[in-house]
Amino acid sequence: MSRPLLTRAVDAAMDRSLVLGYTTIGLAVRRALPGWPADPPAGALAGRYVLVTGASSGLGIATVGGLADLGAVVHMLVRDEAKGAGVLDRIRGERPGSELRLWRCDVGDLDDVRRFAVDFAAEVPQLHAIVHNAGVMPPERTESAQGHELSMAVHVVGPVVMTEALRGPLAGGRVVLVSSGGMYGQALRADDPAYLAGDYSPTTAYARSKRMQVEMGPLLGERWSGDGITVATMHPGWADTPGVQESLPRFRSITRPVLRDDAQGADTSVWLAAVEPAPPTGRFWHDRVERPTSLLPSTRPSPDARARAWAWLGEAAGLT
Repeated sequence: MSRPLLTRAVDAAMDRSLVLGYTTIGLAVRRALPGWPADPPAGALAGRYVLVTGASSGLGIATVGGLADLGAVVHMLVRDEAKGAGVLDRIRGERPGSELRLWRCDVGDLDDVRRFAVDFAAEVPQLHAIVHNAGVMPPERTESAQGHELSMAVHVVGPVVMTEALRGPLAGGRVVLVSSGGMYGQALRADDPAYLAGDYSPTTAYARSKRMQVEMGPLLGERWSGDGITVATMHPGWADTPGVQESLPRFRSITRPVLRDDAQGADTSVWLAAVEPAPPTGRFWHDRVERPTSLLPSTRPSPDARARAWAWLGEAAGLT
């Protein structure tokens, strides 16, 4: 359904204002405007298998619940198996009859990612979608087992390695990368993906890795298009997640009255995984609508920067 001109104008104005577009206000207004994309029908994912990383906290829990409500068999990938088991039991208690399976993997450790992918593919021959939701914001610069800056490892390299290893089961399916609106404030640092230059900032490292996700999305879409796999990046707006509570307490204290809950933040991830037909590959989304990837000329990457970032990712993820 095409959206009326007035709807597009109001939507774009809220999006540029950030405070209106990213909060509960933006979602409520957009839902009320003509042209809001329809919800997937009941049972849209019945019998389909979906993998969600970072499934034991915040947006991950809400994503699992939303997919389960649509009938999906949801595979929950967590780093802390005990915590994940508790979350799984809670979701089953809230949604009797939901089909859930728990898996353990450290997404930042590429050896563990490859080990998991082998085990998973042996049991799940057909996968409808992966929602790459796992996230970190370490307070100081930290490296993964393979020596990558941890935010970049968990948000970019690990998801790419996992998807590469699962291309067989995922053929014809979808990849959703959960990004962040914070990426708008950062340029693509193809010159320093390891964050070795300057003083380390947790929020800057997080936003840089999210910028990398968004800029690599179209290139990953091209790479995986031969298998019929589509790629979408999205941002959830400002949601009251555990990550915000722990890492951004001042921001939360100011914005708490209008922060989205987890289900509102996860809405577009669930929609992207379930809507038919699959959205065009390589696009960036928020509140079920495609969004621009740069708002300022200073953060718009050159073709050379994007090519250098792609070359770095290819080496880091072992792409051939």
